[in-house]
This record gives sequence, C-alpha cells and structure tokens, in this order.
Amino acid sequence: MRSWFDSWKEPLTGLQDNKDECCSTHLIDGDGVFNVAGIENFMREVKLAECGLSYAVVSIMGPQSSGKSTLLNHLFHTNFREMDAYKGRSQTTKGIWMARCPGIEPCTLVMDLEGTDGRERGEDDTAFEKQSALFALAVSDIVLINMWCHDIGREQAANKPLLKTVFQVMMRLFSPRKTTLMFVIRDKTRTPLENLEPVLREDIQKIWDSVPKPQAHKETPLSEFFNVEVVALSSFEEKEEQFKEQVASLRQRFFHSIAPGGLAGDRRAVVPASGFSFSSQQIWKIIKENKDLDLPAHKVMVATVRCEEIANEKYVSFTENEEWRQLEEAVNTHSVRGFGRKLSSILDVCLSEYDAEATFFDEGVRSSKRKQLEEKLLQLVQPAYQSMLGHIRSDAFERFKEAFEKALKGGKGFALAARECAESFISHFNEECKDAIIDQAKWDSSRVRDKLRRDVDAHITEVRSAKLAEVTTFYETKLNEALAGPVEALLDGAGDDTWPAIRKLLQRETETAVSGFSAALSGFEMDEESRDNMVFRLKDYARGVVESKAKEEAGRVLIRMKDRFSTLFSHDQDSMPRIWTGKEDIRAITKTARSASLKLLSVMAAVRLEDESDSIDKTLIVALVDGKAGASSAKSITSVDPLASSTWDEIPPSRTLITPVQCKSLWRQFKTETEYVALDCLSCKEASKRNNNWLPPPWAIAAMVILGFNEFMTLLRNPLYLGFIFVAYLLFKALWVQMDISGEFRNGVLPGLISLSTRFLPTVMNLLKRLAEEGQGVASGQPQGNPNPALASRSFRGSTNDNGDVSTSATSEVTSENGTEYSSSTLHDKTQ
Repeated sequence: MRSWFDSWKEPLTGLQDNKDECCSTHLIDGDGVFNVAGIENFMREVKLAECGLSYAVVSIMGPQSSGKSTLLNHLFHTNFREMDAYKGRSQTTKGIWMARCPGIEPCTLVMDLEGTDGRERGEDDTAFEKQSALFALAVSDIVLINMWCHDIGREQAANKPLLKTVFQVMMRLFSPRKTTLMFVIRDKTRTPLENLEPVLREDIQKIWDSVPKPQAHKETPLSEFFNVEVVALSSFEEKEEQFKEQVASLRQRFFHSIAPGGLAGDRRAVVPASGFSFSSQQIWKIIKENKDLDLPAHKVMVATVRCEEIANEKYVSFTENEEWRQLEEAVNTHSVRGFGRKLSSILDVCLSEYDAEATFFDEGVRSSKRKQLEEKLLQLVQPAYQSMLGHIRSDAFERFKEAFEKALKGGKGFALAARECAESFISHFNEECKDAIIDQAKWDSSRVRDKLRRDVDAHITEVRSAKLAEVTTFYETKLNEALAGPVEALLDGAGDDTWPAIRKLLQRETETAVSGFSAALSGFEMDEESRDNMVFRLKDYARGVVESKAKEEAGRVLIRMKDRFSTLFSHDQDSMPRIWTGKEDIRAITKTARSASLKLLSVMAAVRLEDESDSIDKTLIVALVDGKAGASSAKSITSVDPLASSTWDEIPPSRTLITPVQCKSLWRQFKTETEYVALDCLSCKEASKRNNNWLPPPWAIAAMVILGFNEFMTLLRNPLYLGFIFVAYLLFKALWVQMDISGEFRNGVLPGLISLSTRFLPTVMNLLKRLAEEGQGVASGQPQGNPNPALASRSFRGSTNDNGDVSTSATSEVTSENGTEYSSSTLHDKTQ
C-alpha cells in the first residue's frame, strides 16, 4: 500500500491554473480502510459544513484503465493521477479518492473509484468493486458509468453483473433514493448515439426487470429509483480537441446540478453537508460488515446522531444559562412575577438555536429530536413550574383564610362569606396561573387548582364545624344554666306539681333557646334536614339536662328524705322551730313527716317529662305506709308484693330512676335512720309525764288534809313554825332548782337517786357559801346584786353546772308550766 504522501496526484498539463483551488483526499484505501482524519481535514479545507444542503456528490465507476481519471480531470478540473500509457496498462487508482471540483456551483465533490475487472485483484476478488459501487450509489447524487463504445452489448465489459448487484441492493430500500445514472460512452464510432442509447436503455430495463423485487416494489418502474442519461465522447487519443470540446460542453450540465431541471434536480433524502463525513463512515461500515443497506435509514441515522448532538449541546447550554439558574433559585423560595414569560423566552432562544443548526437535516428526525429536546427542557423546568404553582396556591390559600376570618368577624353570614371568598380567590389563582404559563408547554394547572379548592373546602368545613360547635355549645350552656338550678330546686321541694312545673320550665327554656339557635343557624344556609337534626339534638340536650339532674338528685334521695323528715319534724306549719311542750302528738307529726318524705321518693322514682299519669305514688303508699294495716290479712291471703319488681307498670326502664325494689330498700333504710328520733321524743314525753305526776293522788291529798287537820291548826297557833317551814321551803326550793331534781329523775328513779347522791353535798356546800357571802355583803352595806334566791339560782344554773363547767342553752329553750324544757334544735341535731 502506498503511503499518504506517495498518493498525491501529479497535476495535469493545461490545468495548472486550477491547482490551488482543487483539494483532494484519499477517502478509502485499497484495503478498505476509511480515512477519517483525511475527510475531516478535507471538509475543513473546503468548508463543506457551511454548505448545508447546497452541495452535490458525483462519482465515476467503470473498468480499470478505461480513462475514468482522465475524464474527471478534464470534466471537473481535478488532479487525479492518470495512467501512463507509455508504461503499460496497469492499476492507477486504488481505493476511492475524493476531490472538490473548482469553478462549479454549488459545491461539487467528485469520487474516483478503483476500476473494476482489474488484473491486480484477480477474478475471484470482486468484493471491493461491489462494495465501492454500492458506496458510490449510496452517497452520490450522480453516478458516471464509464464504458467503451465497442463494449455495448457485452455482458462483463458493460458492467451488467455489477449493475445487477446494485439494483438488487436498491430493491431492499423501502424509501427510494433518486439517483442519476449517466452512461458515458468513450471512443464513439460512426454508429449514431441515437442508435446506441436505446440499446443501453433496453439493457438497463432488462436488468431491472430480471432483478427480484419485494412485494412493495413489484410494480415500481425504473424511473422511480434512477434517472438514466447517455452521453458519448470521442477518443481522447485520436480526437483530443473534439474530446475537450465535448467534455467542456458536458461540464456545463454540472453547473447548478441540484436545481430543478438539473441532473440531480429531483434527488431525495439528502444528508446535510455537516453530516456527510459521519454518514459516509457509517455507510461504508455497514457495507464492510455485509449488512443490508437502507439508505434512508442512514440518512435518518446521520440526522439522528447530529440532531441528537445538537440537542445535547443546547440542553447543556440551557442548564448553564445564568438567567435560568437565577430564575430557578428564586422560584424555589418565593413567587416570581412574570415567571412564565421569562422562562418561555429562555426556552424559545434555546430551541431557535437548535432549529438554526439542524435546519438541513431530515425533517422528520429534526422534528423528532426537537420534540425530544423540548420534552427534556420542559422536564427540567417542570419542578420550577410546580414550585411556582405551589407558591401561588399557598399565597392564595393564606389570603383566603385571612379574608374569610375578617368577613366572619364583620358579621357577614357564614355561607355567604365562604362562597364569596372562595370564588374570589379561585379567580385570583387562575389569574396568577396565567402569568406562570410556559408557551412551549401544554401543562394544565387544574390539579393544583383542584388542590386549592380542596384546601379551601376543607378549611371552610373545619371553620364551619368549629362555628357550629361554638353556637351549639353556647346555647347548650344557656340551657344548662337555665334548667339545672331550677330543676334541682323543684325536685328538692318535691310535690304533686313538681313534674308539671319542670315540664313547663323545660318547654319555655327550650323554645327560647331553639328560637335563638335557629336564627344563628340561618347564616349557614343549611339544608332543612340538617337544621332540623341540630335543633332536635338541642332539644334532646335540654331534655338530657333535666334527666341528668333528676338522676343526680335521685342518687341523693335518701339524704333528701332525711332532710325533709328532719325539717318537718322539728318545725311547725309556719316553718318556725317546734316548741315541745309535751302535749304534741308525736305519732301524727312523725307520720306527716314520713308521708312527705315518701312523696319525695315517689317524685324521684321516675322521669315524667310526658304529661302522662302513673300509679307510683299510690303504689308506694299502699306498699310502704298502708301495708301494715293489712298485714294480718296479707298473711292469710297470698298476694304479690307490688314493690317486688325492677320496673314500674306505666314507666319504661329508660325513664326509671329508682326501681320498686330500690324504693323498698331506701324506705327501710330511711325508717331505720329516723325511727330513733321519734322514739327519743316519745321517751322524753313519757318521762315528762312521770315527772309531772310526783304529787300524790287527790284522794291521798284529801286524806292528808283530813288526817293532818290537827297539825295544821297547830301551825296556825304557833307562827314560829310557819317561819321555820318557810325557810325550809326556800332552802328546799333552792336545792331543787340547783340540782335539777326533776331533770335527774327524767331518766329513771335509780339513775336519779345515784346522781343526786353524788351532787347533794357539793350543792349544799356551795349554797351555804353563797349565803355566807351575801350575809357579809349586807353587813358591809353593799347593794344586793340578786336579792331573789330563785332568780340567783337560775342565773347561776345558766352559767355553770354542778361541775363548774360552762353549759350551752338551746336557742329556742322554753320552760313549760311544770318546769320541763325541750329544744327543737336539739331534736334536729339528733336526726342528723
């Protein structure tokens, strides 16, 4: 293989003026190695990337030593090396050479292919000539097929097998690439071209018809894939001047060859000039690997790679854009005014730069990659967009809460305030979202709007629940205050009119509360069913307050019964403390007090908020008060105890406070705890009677008068006896009062005697001492403090007792005619 420097072509004579403008490179060497560095340098030197789609590729193929390089040098003013005829016929061009054609517009690249049917490669080594022919067909717009005039009609010399191979490969292309095949007949003879051209066209048509085609191209004509042109040139050696004139004429056809009507005016699937190097490499690689050819796929592949590279560059450029970075950083912390407009502008600049650089590539690939770039960019900026919407939603929600609270404080109805504020700030959110819209994106803010609406609705529901609870609590508190105290007072003074009074109170207070409650609910614009349910719950609450208070009082019924018994027992009808004179009917008083206590138990036994009569009171009277009257008959006649049950006949269990069994148990306990008070009073009364009966019977007194008449007369005759008796009476009276003899015998004779025996001597000594002190006071002339001994003894008794201790007298103490004293307060203390 020749070195790179040995491969430079020698300039042709007569073409020296074009040497500086022509630039060539060895594209593929004889071993099939693609010169990547060479084509890159070649593209930079000829500035091919700047041409866009305005360039053409011409290649020539034909037998070895058929004058291909000579034709190209004269036709395109290139400097390809030509065969030296004086040294013999041998291979001159190895591999594929490429050069730029000077003086032709648009930019035209010429490829000189290694000749076919060469001695150097031999008969069996035809792979490279097929590969190079396929390569020329894949990358060229115009393919020159160089052939000798006398080879027309021949098989091998006319390159028919090669053309057949080319056509077979073209049949694998689903999207045809229009290529111009120009047959150049060299060294034409006297046979007119008009006679030669039909033969060539007929041969080509036969080759096309004989090639197996896929189903999609069974009826596809040759013209769909190829434009066939035929030209004839005179012999260069025999008629050089005529040859040059014909070549110069043919050269004119290559000017503006890609314009409509030009040689390649109807070409398709053109690769942009900037992708020509990559496309050529990939096509040659596929050919070398003996893979199926798909030239449009190669065009798409080139466009895909280049557009993807451009898209990646623009994506990186966008991520490094300082304006975008500042916008992203700002939107992460707060809302940005004009966010959508600013970001749309940055995206538009980036996409416009992509469009400018990828404009000459395949439109489908370009659009696809542009869409992918746009999607990547939108995916990159979407978090910032979502952050922006989040800030807008948060700001709108916070302002809504403030405005809603302010509207409620201003006295506006709840439903009206909620509706107006919600609509206002949803509209405000929509306006703010318009400012955040990105022109390139079709994003919908409805999800964020729905989230805001859900937050607003949830807040309204929460505030609504709180306000309703507040209103309900307010009126429940009012009901509790209006009912609890009065109900307790009514139950404390239980009587026949207790429950009617409670029902009247409940109805009055409930109506008042419901009226205010309904007015408060009107601002919430509730449906009738919900409003009725809340009103019903308020009424039920009022009823519950009464029932709860009744249950509470029922739990203290025993205490209430004892209090009532004590009050009635120790106070008279005027509610004054009762003065026990010993003449009271204690049994009647006890029965009255117990009857009142039983009435209290009857009232407490059940809740009677419905105006319905029941027999609880009658049942209790019969079973507990009147039961003893018929006890003897009950023993003989078997009957059921009316209180031997856990329910009342007319009262459901839900309204029962005290069951019949519990009533019986409570009454038994009540009687036990209050019975000793009545017994104590009865004992005191009996003792009083005994104390008041210390005088002898009247018959004894009459006998004493009759039998003691003489002694009585003796006293009348001797007044000294009367004085002595009077003094003795005073002393005895003083001792009687001082020692409270009647009181001592109140508890019995024996206890009285024992007590008097222990107190007699101290009392006598004390009395004598006081008399002595009074006598001394009289002798010294001091005034007498208490001349009445009885009053003195009473005063003394009121201050000290026999043991010298201070005694406390009852607040309502009164002395009866016979000297017996009772205290209502003392009895009251005993019942406690």
